[in-house]
Amino acid sequence: MTKLVESPKASSKSFDPKRSILSYFANVGNAIIPELGKELSISVPKVTSVVNELITEGLIQDYGKIDSSGGRKPNLYGVVPHSAFFIGVDVKQTHINIGLLDLQKNLLKVTEHLPFVLDNTQSSLDTLCDHINAFIEELTVPRTKILGIGINLSGRINYETGYSYSFYFFEERPLSQVIEKKIGIRVFLENDSRAMAYGEFCSGVVEKEQNVFFLNLDYGIGVGILIDGQLYYGKSGYAGELGHVPIFDNEIICHCGKKGCLETEASGWALTRMFRQKLQEGSTSVLTGKGLSPETIQMQDIISAAMNDDVLAIELIARLGENIGRGIAFLINVFNPELVILGGSLAQTQEYLQLPVKTALNKYSLSLVNKDTEVKMSSLGEHAGIIGACLLVRDRVLSLI
Repeated sequence: MTKLVESPKASSKSFDPKRSILSYFANVGNAIIPELGKELSISVPKVTSVVNELITEGLIQDYGKIDSSGGRKPNLYGVVPHSAFFIGVDVKQTHINIGLLDLQKNLLKVTEHLPFVLDNTQSSLDTLCDHINAFIEELTVPRTKILGIGINLSGRINYETGYSYSFYFFEERPLSQVIEKKIGIRVFLENDSRAMAYGEFCSGVVEKEQNVFFLNLDYGIGVGILIDGQLYYGKSGYAGELGHVPIFDNEIICHCGKKGCLETEASGWALTRMFRQKLQEGSTSVLTGKGLSPETIQMQDIISAAMNDDVLAIELIARLGENIGRGIAFLINVFNPELVILGGSLAQTQEYLQLPVKTALNKYSLSLVNKDTEVKMSSLGEHAGIIGACLLVRDRVLSLI
């Protein structure tokens, strides 16, 4: 289990008062010095000294005196929101979303649906870097105040080393270093599903739940796992590859090279394949009325058709939902989580997907287990990845201060 932000009450061996006080201000909010001392188990003189140091560095400010129950009115301190900024880049199969976050967790600017094709090619990587540089050039904040860029990619990512093993592995150097050299700002990589999960955990539908699974339902299927409120990575950092669990007895070859994976019957790739096949067999759809040939139809076209009451699209999404439910039932039976969140592109279909998922859960999971698990749709939508990427890079930069 990996902690992203040092616990305020970490062991003295790893406890850094300056980092802990700044993290408290950034994550919890404004506070008075006695409150900080009590929460962090640091003496008031030490807190005062560190706060003054952070004020000198321009990261903390004095917000003035506040009312108290008696005695002298204490001063309230908190972060200077515009003292530091962080960029989150959420890379999708067909587009890129980019956002800017300040130190106080305010999302200041978002640019969505930048045209892009995620391929394992140098030109695709160059386009990604060009989009990031163009976004930075349009900002009014000083480049020197952007302390880090978080980039979400699908597949196998080692966030600690900065290597990607699914895309852009052209050089011996970590991909994070390759991109950092092109942009000039420190870069952190993260798996897209984990970043989306973290975004929902911090700013989305998660309330008090600490054991949460976020399903990123896109062209593939990934899972972001939170256990006891912390992202779970596994030994090598690759936990969450639910899409490659061999659930089906079929002859369909998955993108991983194996047969019968959940993704072969329950992903955006599967939906696109099934939809095209149905059209070739003679089924009708509003999409054919628009003059689209089966081989050119993409996942987003099918989602849009479903939202416009296309019967074929709705039927196939329901079929997909039941297959996804089988995969979630496996997770529920093994982990017994409090909450499962359905996110990613396919979650745009809302009840068309959620209802068959819930039906499948009742069918395939143990009733004693699934009654304790709530299933919700993502509340952040396309912003989940941006917010998660920004918050993760923010946490990691703060941990280095």
